[in-house]
Amino acid sequence: MKIAVFHNLPSGGAKRALYGYVEYLMKMNHQVDVFVPSTANEEFLPLKDVARNVNIFPVPKTLGNSIYSTIKYIPPQVKKISLRDLEKTEEKIARVINNGTYDVVYSEQDQFTMAPFLLKYLKKPHAYYCQQPLRNDAVSEVIFPKKKNKLLGSLRGLGSKIVVKRGLGIDNTNSHYSKYTLCNSYFSRESILRMYGINSHVSYLGVDTEMFKPLEVSEKKFILSVGTFTPEKGHGFLVDSLAIIDPEIRPKLIVVSNSSYPPWKSYLEKHAEKLNVDMEILSLINDHELAVLYNQAELVVYSPYLEPFGLVPVESMACGTPVVAVKEGGVRETVIHKKTGLLIDRDEELFGEAITKMLSKDYKRYDMGKKAVKTVANYWTIEHAGERLLGHLNRVINMIG
Repeated sequence: MKIAVFHNLPSGGAKRALYGYVEYLMKMNHQVDVFVPSTANEEFLPLKDVARNVNIFPVPKTLGNSIYSTIKYIPPQVKKISLRDLEKTEEKIARVINNGTYDVVYSEQDQFTMAPFLLKYLKKPHAYYCQQPLRNDAVSEVIFPKKKNKLLGSLRGLGSKIVVKRGLGIDNTNSHYSKYTLCNSYFSRESILRMYGINSHVSYLGVDTEMFKPLEVSEKKFILSVGTFTPEKGHGFLVDSLAIIDPEIRPKLIVVSNSSYPPWKSYLEKHAEKLNVDMEILSLINDHELAVLYNQAELVVYSPYLEPFGLVPVESMACGTPVVAVKEGGVRETVIHKKTGLLIDRDEELFGEAITKMLSKDYKRYDMGKKAVKTVANYWTIEHAGERLLGHLNRVINMIG
């Protein structure tokens, strides 16, 4: 099978999953060519290392398209790139793909528009992987509470009604050009149906069990959280939960984050210090270092707001480290309560109690870790995910044929 892959992703879980997919497809003797605009992140897990070819298309900066974007899209520019210039570049990518001999196109999301403009111009059979729809819900009132706090107030101001409305319109319009939409969980499937009125098919992600696996390293006295240092990733909830635990037994929190929103990071560091919560932030670590941390941690804590899937709990389970997670979003489909971890309501007191219970000597944390490794091996590997994706790609081709 000859497959064209498109993405305009930043670093993070979606790019990690895509890297695994491309590597798997190539190992299965499929030909994979990657097409990206220059705005895509190809420094983090570069696809040139696993794909047959990676084709990068420059996104120009033109005055006419900037003015056009100002009128039609708002905001006119994202990271100094106008959306009109981005659309023209993706239209060019689509033409190249359409003129090629590809059997199917696999498209990921666009970091600027969510559903990419590319879908509008594709004529080849294609599948669009919607990791999550653009969020527009009342959760922002939880993440950014109405307090007399200048930082939180400014954060809420970032999502002005005009920008959100325009962004939702672009995402919604582009999404409806997709002829076959995939998603990462049943939670995401319901969100997509609710947001767009579009049916989608669940194709669960997987993790690299050659990288994330039990290692011969000693456990250390800390708990681990992994994720972008932004409010919606729930690190603030973790700090407040830890503050409830008796200082005599309160564990240290290590947060691994390769990117952050600096004002929020600064605020939370001061907040943790005020609550006497020992928090250390690590950034720009490689996969091996991350796998070592998963293995060294007593447990992994996970509390993003309505995370559509979440690779972190699965990576942790693959390393044999149980997870304490907030019981919402896609994590309910990966962590098995009281078998591979604990699923807890979003309540600081209950979450703090769950952490304390997991760290107690008489709790079967190590048995959970062993069961977690088996659970991942039986269902959540890259190979399992690749097989699921291949099934959908073949279905797309057969439907068109």
